[in-house]
Amino acid sequence: MRIRIVDAFTDRPFSGNPAGVLLLDSDTFPDDTQLQSIATEVNLSETAFAHRLPLGGEADWALRWFTPTTEVDMCGHATLATAHVLHTTGAASGTVRFTARCGILTATGHPDGTVTLDFPTAPLTSESVPAGLGGALGAEPLSVHDTGPHIGDLVVELADEATVRGLAPDLAAVARLSRRGVVVTAAAEDPSRGYDFVSRGFFPRVGIDEDPVTGSAHTALAPFWSARLGRDELTGLQASARSGLVRTSLRGERTLLTGSAVTVIDGELLTAL
Repeated sequence: MRIRIVDAFTDRPFSGNPAGVLLLDSDTFPDDTQLQSIATEVNLSETAFAHRLPLGGEADWALRWFTPTTEVDMCGHATLATAHVLHTTGAASGTVRFTARCGILTATGHPDGTVTLDFPTAPLTSESVPAGLGGALGAEPLSVHDTGPHIGDLVVELADEATVRGLAPDLAAVARLSRRGVVVTAAAEDPSRGYDFVSRGFFPRVGIDEDPVTGSAHTALAPFWSARLGRDELTGLQASARSGLVRTSLRGERTLLTGSAVTVIDGELLTAL
């Protein structure tokens, strides 16, 4: 079975967020233990598994995502990576509909090679700053928001871009503070550089110390920054070591995420599923 590694939310190899992608030959998913074992072996932020669905239904493919330690409800970059593989191999064209644990998601390919994901907008709820959060991050929050049940992150606004870039958090402490992870963010220091806000994402609770580019987090960052900047069309830079750009478009209860992807490894999984 073919297994591919795709760098998502970038147009250059070895940047963005790498995801494993397996298009299954069967019409059902294998045992969860097998899926988790493969994701652990691949050892990337997420590995995506997808299989075709019968024609005429509400979705074309069933999709699941696993980190090295657990299954997750929503993943943007591995969905983008899966759509990229479907489009570049001819397995699908135009808009692809996925059914996943978080509902129906769509991915639309464009002539320039970019893909637009249609995801549910995260319902942001303002919270008081949890005890110990500033110490865990090494920076004092300006505001904190919960992102709802599908994501389970805390969005933490910090003073400025330099503070976001310079963080070296206590990851064990971060793991105790949210259901999935902590996303820190600040306005761009210089919007003329091509992005409106910056972020970083730390998810040690699900086996990811720092995620290179977190598509799902941008379903919360989009409404957060759209409310502050007064525009529905924005670009976010996730300022990890690999870095990546996510174009966001707020559409009420849905958020569109647009980015590029590059296949960097195309190999064979030698263990039968």
